[in-house]
Order: sequence, then structure tokens, then C-alpha cells
Amino acid sequence: MRFGHLFDSSALLHRFAIHDGRATYQCRFLQSNTYKRNQAERRIVFSEFGTSAVPDPCHTIFDRVAAIFNPGESLSDNAMISVYPFGDEMYAFTEGPVIHRIDPVTLDTLERKNLSKSLALVNHTSHPHVMPNGDVFNVGMAVVKGRIQHVVVKFPFTEKGDMFERAHVVGTMKPRWPLHPAYMHTFGVTENYFVIVEQPLSVSLMGVVRNQLANKPLAASLRWYSQYETHIVLISRKTGKEVTRYRTDTLFYLHIINAFEQDGRLVVDLCAYNDAKVIDAMYIQAIESMQSNADYADWFRGRPKRLDITLGSPRLTKFKPKLLADLGCETPRIHYDIYNGKPYRFFYAISSDVDVENPGLIIKVDTLTGEIKTWCDGNCYPSEPIFLPRPGAKAEDDGVLLSALVRGAEDEHSVALLILDASSLKELARVSFRTPSAAPKCLHGWFLPGRP
Repeated sequence: MRFGHLFDSSALLHRFAIHDGRATYQCRFLQSNTYKRNQAERRIVFSEFGTSAVPDPCHTIFDRVAAIFNPGESLSDNAMISVYPFGDEMYAFTEGPVIHRIDPVTLDTLERKNLSKSLALVNHTSHPHVMPNGDVFNVGMAVVKGRIQHVVVKFPFTEKGDMFERAHVVGTMKPRWPLHPAYMHTFGVTENYFVIVEQPLSVSLMGVVRNQLANKPLAASLRWYSQYETHIVLISRKTGKEVTRYRTDTLFYLHIINAFEQDGRLVVDLCAYNDAKVIDAMYIQAIESMQSNADYADWFRGRPKRLDITLGSPRLTKFKPKLLADLGCETPRIHYDIYNGKPYRFFYAISSDVDVENPGLIIKVDTLTGEIKTWCDGNCYPSEPIFLPRPGAKAEDDGVLLSALVRGAEDEHSVALLILDASSLKELARVSFRTPSAAPKCLHGWFLPGRP
């Protein structure tokens, strides 16, 4: 049996460690309930984002109805998208309400937290924001007074005690369409606002119910409404209420690069697509047939764009996006610790263009001058580049980029850690490891200093 979509494969944690001039590599499957059940029963037990489970003949229609009201336990808890710190603890994330605490040294799965039990979350984004003081914010959907709403949740940092026990809702907004809330993978945080990009890719709540009963995957509940524009919604960080919303062109996005306020303006940079076809492009069947699909490369034809919004403009004023760079960029990262939610200049990404001469690019974009720098090596495919500042650095790009490399063609049993100079994209170091099986490409990562 195999999974049908890139968002569905079993979560595999990777760890590169550098200590005393030597490097090690290890990986381990996340011991989620889904993974353990799949292994025990030798079949796909839970439906994933794009994969239907094998029906269990012991489950009646009443079991499936009951499961609708318990998403944290009835849905897959396969947290294979990202990893984030909460205080000194690390957690693996997906868009379901369950996250897993992992040991950052051994990669053991230590604890399973179901946020739907404490915060009534139906889902949340895979990309929370970690603030300089250690607080963590995330956006999700929750049941508020019997209705689905988008909520912003704060996990206050504490050196003693549990950040999750202190978690509470600090912002709410009603979906543009009550029965079709927007699909969200990321959001922005500025000095005064939580920035929600409400795109016309929605989750049909009735579709979720029908598909749960029919044992269909979540992707079958998504609806793309090309006739509607995208909204940018501002939620006050002081009051927690929606302040206003603006309009822009119809677009689809997964990742916001950064958002900030400056001189009475709100700037939102994101990796934008004309439509949501990129999700279809990540089905395994689509990947296997890409050479015979003349439209496949266009499905991935995203571009980094900037929304420059004049704050105080009338509600639903429309602002056109501006092109930041004419090449595909995905999994963007910035000098996060200093510049998240603040005016910045540089971001780093990997290429999303699949039909260029070398699709395995690492990209640096200067948002001030438009200058673009790239790194590539033949038959190498990098993961999200993670920026690490040089100790005592003064310049925004004074540091290094870390990226995990895999290889294609006849060299799939290889994984490497690449280190680039973030200013020039010159390769500084690389350490490679042979693996007993084909090494999968990583998605998102996090750097932790001071680990043995």
C-alpha cells in the first residue's frame, strides 16, 4: 500500500548535529498513533489529506458519526509538516489538532497533546510564530458558541509550568463564508496586528461530514472559488477583534514570507499562485505522470509577491500585488529572530519551478533592490534554507544558511547537510552520509544551538 499525496507520508524526523568539528546524521519515524496503527495492522488505517484509508469492517456508520465530534482522535495525527519549539521543548506539527513532543537529541516521541480537548481546536496551521520573549501564537479553527470561527491562540512562555495549560484565545474572526472557512497554512504577526490572508480555497464543512462518513480524505472537502478575491484581515493584538479587511487579486498561497508595518503601511510578502493547482501537483500520480502533462509546470508557477497596503484605507479597498522576483520561491525563511514582523530586506527559499535547467536552486532575494542570488549543484535537491546569524552580526544577512540535500537519479541513498554563506551563497561546507534506503527530501526544520 502507498500514500497518495506528499502531505500524507509517515512523518520522518531528521537530525544533523555538529559537535567538536564532527557531524552526525540520524532519522526516526514519529511514533504517532497513526504510524503505530498502520504498522500493527499493515494497512493505512486513517484517511490522510489525500489518501483514503482501508475501510474497517468493524466500524459502523454510527462510529463514523461519533468520530466527527472528536477530530483529535478520529483523524490522522501524522505530524509530518514542521517542527517548532515551545520553550525548551520541541514539537512536531501538522494541521490537525494533535502535536507530538519529541526528544531533540534521540528523536524519541515523548508525548502526544490533543489541543481540541483544551482549546476546542478543530485544526491549526503548521507554522506557529515563536516570539522573541518565547510566547507562541497560532491560528486555527474552533467551535465558538456553536459556530466555527478562526481563532488566534497564545501559548505564554513560562520557565516553570506548562505553556499549554496557560494557552488561551486572544483573537477571533468570523469566516467570510460560515460553512466554507478558508484553508490556512500560515499567517503573519506585526507590531499591532495578526494578519490573516483569507484565500478562496475553503474547507466545506458539509463536505467534511460527508467525506468522514464515506471514508474520503480531507482534500475532497476543499473548494476553490476562482470568482472571489483574496481578503487580508487584520485582527488587533490589543482587543482580539477584527479591525478591518482589504482585498487583493484571487490567489492561493501556502507560506507568508514576512509581514510588517512601516510609515502607516502594512506590507505582506507571500509566495503566491494563480490558483490551488499546486496541491493537485503534489499527488503521487500527478508526479509520476508529469512528463506527459503539458500543464504540470504551470501548476507550480508560483511567484513571491508583495502587498503594500495603506493602513486606514476604507474597508475592502483593493490593493494589487507586486512582483518581488520573477522565479518560483517556496518554503521561504528570513532572519527570523530579529526581523519577523518587522521591516526586513532579505529572504531565502528553494525553487518551485520544475521545468528550469536546474530545479534544485537555493535562492536569495533582496526585496529592496530586487537582486537575486542562487546556489545549485547538479542532481542536488535542497530543503528549506534555515538562516543562522553569525555571533555578533550587524548586517541582516551576516550568517549562514543550513539546508538538507538529497540526490536523484542513481544516487538516492545519500543525504547531506549544506552550509552556505548567507551573504554570497558561496558554499562553505558540506557533509554527506550514505543511507541504507532512499533518503526522502525534508520539508521544514529548526536550528537548536548548544545540543551535544
